Amino acid sequence: MHSRFHTVTLAGLLYGLLSFATFAQDKDLESKALHARTDASMCSNCHGTEGRAVKDSAVPSIAGLPRDYMVQQMQAFKDGSRPATIMHQITKGLTEAQIASMADYFAAQPR
Repeated sequence: MHSRFHTVTLAGLLYGLLSFATFAQDKDLESKALHARTDASMCSNCHGTEGRAVKDSAVPSIAGLPRDYMVQQMQAFKDGSRPATIMHQITKGLTEAQIASMADYFAAQPR
């Protein structure tokens, strides 16, 4: 009986640890999504809410663009190899992690 109690206790402990790990993982994903959305919000002034620019705007919509394309273009703005009016100044302050996060965010948005 004593070893059966330990088996049940161990099973309960393992279940609790797995549940906590899943909860922590979910919270980490929520936190990353919130950070991505917050970083991406700076783009809404020009590129529109969630990256969808106003119709007939001179500024392109960026929602739904491929992630790798977004990263490439942001890096080109940052290093000055792509001509721009304001994007050079905006991207200079971004880290590679922020660029990747924003590219992930906008790639996931519907066009």
